[in-house]
Amino acid sequence: MKDETKVIQHELDELQDQIIAIETMVEEKPDSDSPAVTRWELDRAFLQRLKEHAAELEETLSQAGEDEAGYGICIQCGKPIHPDRLAVLPGIQTCIHCARAEEMEDPVVLGARAR
Repeated sequence: MKDETKVIQHELDELQDQIIAIETMVEEKPDSDSPAVTRWELDRAFLQRLKEHAAELEETLSQAGEDEAGYGICIQCGKPIHPDRLAVLPGIQTCIHCARAEEMEDPVVLGARAR
């Protein structure tokens, strides 16, 4: 578990560096008639997504610290979550099998498949 938290902490540190850099870039909004406004808006949206991801990683680290034995265990079936899935989605709490089963029950997914 300690290796996983080190990886997550490293990712969080890099993410926070990116957030600081982008915050500096978007401090001043360009004139509304400038073509740079579109870039500024995209950067602000990207900044928001980075902040959301950083919050997810912080929550994951917090949970891992509180319940080290529970990290990486599916909250639905109790089986271990594959390490590759955790590497890509460190805050994930369900294994791929339970996630797929949950997706199959989703009315939006079912409606999209009926088309």
